[in-house]
Amino acid sequence: MAEITIKDIAKQCGVGISTVSRAINNHPDINPETKKMILEEIEKAGFIPNNSARNLKRTDAKCIAVLVKGITNPFFSNMIQIIEEETQRNRYALVLRHVEAQEDEIDVALELEKEKRLRGIVFLGGRFEHSEEKLRKLNVPFIFSTIGVNVPDQMNKVEFSNIAVDDRLESKRMTEYLLSLGHRRIALITERSDLPIGRLRTEGFRRAFHERGITVPEELICYVQEDIDHYSMENGYLTAKKLLESGQEVTAIYAVADSLAIGACRAVHEAGKRIPEDISVAGYDGIEMGEYYNPKLTTIKQPVEEIAKKTIRLLLDVIAKRKEHQQIVFPAQLVERESTGPC
Repeated sequence: MAEITIKDIAKQCGVGISTVSRAINNHPDINPETKKMILEEIEKAGFIPNNSARNLKRTDAKCIAVLVKGITNPFFSNMIQIIEEETQRNRYALVLRHVEAQEDEIDVALELEKEKRLRGIVFLGGRFEHSEEKLRKLNVPFIFSTIGVNVPDQMNKVEFSNIAVDDRLESKRMTEYLLSLGHRRIALITERSDLPIGRLRTEGFRRAFHERGITVPEELICYVQEDIDHYSMENGYLTAKKLLESGQEVTAIYAVADSLAIGACRAVHEAGKRIPEDISVAGYDGIEMGEYYNPKLTTIKQPVEEIAKKTIRLLLDVIAKRKEHQQIVFPAQLVERESTGPC
């Protein structure tokens, strides 16, 4: 949802931007009825003028920020839509902010707090390995959603919610499934190990091999390129293309996101290989595109709708002091489709 601006308020009220500015700043040179209309529209829209603490007192904005890391990942599209619907239904405004891969989401959130009158924050994607001192700087309730369940012990002193599936466990399940099909030369497309999603899903991958007493093919663990979005189909394509051109024997590719897996499928086709006859491909997330891709993508399906609804409803309950913060783990589902087969 786009951020409300002073131009939007002016257009909605049928007045000029300067008139809106005079109303905001309590200028005497404005018709009282016009001023009243503008202030009512500002309150309804949840618009907060920047750099004006005096005006913050005048408006009772109810605003929630959603910070998304990996916004090109289609997995987040449905979540954002559900969160937006729930915030609007509860008469809250929504500020949506894309966080770049190299940005620290807490720094971005702290900056937003200076600009907006936030009531709460949702972090989608990203990481939770932030210092207790830094997290305490956030003055509103916040929830980490779809980031993982490996919450550090030292974070127990900080009040926040975390909602996700068990990425390590579900990744292990997918790897076990591929191993059960006879695959041993399984390539993993993941992100660097200091990011939680990539690390947890990579740990699950390794654990499946270890528990079966099979050597992990470390040379087939491929990290996405850092200079483009980590979860883009382009990154999956380029990473898989580099792997296939290396000459390494590969019978299956498991990518830690469906978007990466779909990109990898293109690289497999371009290499003259068939899916799944020559190389099986599997993903993680359960995005809608995977069901309509040809061949249909085998995946770990996260309960997107349930996670999104629980995230925003819990945040609203915490804001209203109806509930305490919670740590919630949802189960995922392994969905076997056309892109995987026996080795």
